[in-house]
Amino acid sequence: MTGSVVRPPAYQQLADDLRADITSGRLQPGERLPPEPELCVKIGVSRSTVREALRLLASQHLIVTTRGVTGGSFVAHPDAGQLAEGLSTGFTLLTHSAGVGMADLLELRRALEVPAAGLAAVRRTESHLAELRGALFDPLIDDLDTMLAAHSAFHRALVKATGNPLFELVGRPLYQASYGEELVRDLPADYWHQIDADHRQLLAELAAQDASAATGTAVRHLDYIALTTSTPSGG
Repeated sequence: MTGSVVRPPAYQQLADDLRADITSGRLQPGERLPPEPELCVKIGVSRSTVREALRLLASQHLIVTTRGVTGGSFVAHPDAGQLAEGLSTGFTLLTHSAGVGMADLLELRRALEVPAAGLAAVRRTESHLAELRGALFDPLIDDLDTMLAAHSAFHRALVKATGNPLFELVGRPLYQASYGEELVRDLPADYWHQIDADHRQLLAELAAQDASAATGTAVRHLDYIALTTSTPSGG
């Protein structure tokens, strides 16, 4: 007996077709999608189906919809920050699974962070440096949640400073991933002092546009984290 094929809802099919046109480049950023009545006739679906498909694409940051005489639905201009949101859910699920641990996270960070430090040193702007300075913390007065948030913000700013949106796309969900509760509560007392010192040194090397020194600091920074988080005491 042959099982019946379950077809996706009509709005999902339409959204898939439009998504394929956008991701393939057949529809370019800023280009206007056909008006809703035209899509209804072309696809043979109701207006409510078209609107549901457009709402889905808008929630995925693929289109933007405006009202008024000149309004309509337009292909969104790619934004690494918004697109990274789509990766965050899957990334978080993986990092909290039994098959992915701190060693895996550090392996990915090493592949991304070391070359990013070198590129950022060459390409950073004053705006990037200001964002990095704003993400520094003080381990003498800041609590753990504040330092974790600042740590994440610093590294997101670092990949942004590469000027390569693909680094930012991958880096954002990576640096938003949380450490295990037991791990961060059981780190040695001087751990965050060292992280703070590394961040400040890296910022100075980016300001000096010293790519060699910046990549070296990034390597030592990750070596320290790997050593500290792999010890039996959790430090």
